[in-house]
Order: sequence, then C-alpha cells, then structure tokens
Amino acid sequence: MAAMKVVLTVVFLIICLVLMVIVLLQEGKSAGLTGSISGASETYWGKNKGRSAEGKLEKYTKYGVILFMVLALVLNMF
Repeated sequence: MAAMKVVLTVVFLIICLVLMVIVLLQEGKSAGLTGSISGASETYWGKNKGRSAEGKLEKYTKYGVILFMVLALVLNMF
C-alpha cells in the first residue's frame, strides 16, 4: 500500500509539472482581443482552433486537470 502511494505521488508530481509547462505555453486570452475588435475573428485559425497548436494545448490542459483532480482525491483517501 505504501509503494502504491509513492508511485501515485510521483505520477501526481509529474502531472503537476506538465500542467505548469502546458499553461505557460498557452497564449493569453487578451492576445486575440485586437483581432476580434477589427473583425478578423472569423479566420481559418479561428474556425479550426481545435486543430491548431493552441487548441491542442487547451485540450491537454483539460485532460491534465481531470487527472490532477482524480489523483488528488485518490491520494487524499490514503
């Protein structure tokens, strides 16, 4: 049981580090403000945001946060 807690703690720390890197790689939400004011929000990248690098980073952030929360709850039970 103690070995499992150590392994889960190491995985938890790795997920924490990965989440920090992913969040720091993302653009700020204010970066797209000038484009939306000038009417350029309906570009190719705006329509296909899920396929762009920024869309993938957002998707990975969501999955990472879910894993983070589940592992935090599991580690809290030990």
